[in-house]
Amino acid sequence: MTESRLRRFARATILDDRGSGSVLALGILCAVLTLAAGAFLAVGAGAAHARAAAAADLAALAAADVVSGRAPGVPCDTAASTAEANGAGLAACDQAGVVVTVTVAVPYAGLNASVSARAGPPRGAEWSPG
Repeated sequence: MTESRLRRFARATILDDRGSGSVLALGILCAVLTLAAGAFLAVGAGAAHARAAAAADLAALAAADVVSGRAPGVPCDTAASTAEANGAGLAACDQAGVVVTVTVAVPYAGLNASVSARAGPPRGAEWSPG
């Protein structure tokens, strides 16, 4: 008789599904939160890249204005101040004649979104100040 009680107890305990809905709901909640966190990071990284691209374009154009004589100053200093005004840091600045290439970086989630931009006359075009 004791063995049959033990079997019934084991069968009732092992095969009982009470509380399984709560475990399932918790698992689904964890999966949704993980996906939402991943989506949040991906959207934020895209925004950081867009901000870096805008800052790089504006910094390169500002430096090209200095090179062409339309604005006073030093090209790379102007690029650095323009990048900082747009929420980015100047990572590199290179001037080759009238062409200026800048690279800016925007920090996001412990990483940097960096973008390069070039400003000057089109490749192969002749340019003279005037």
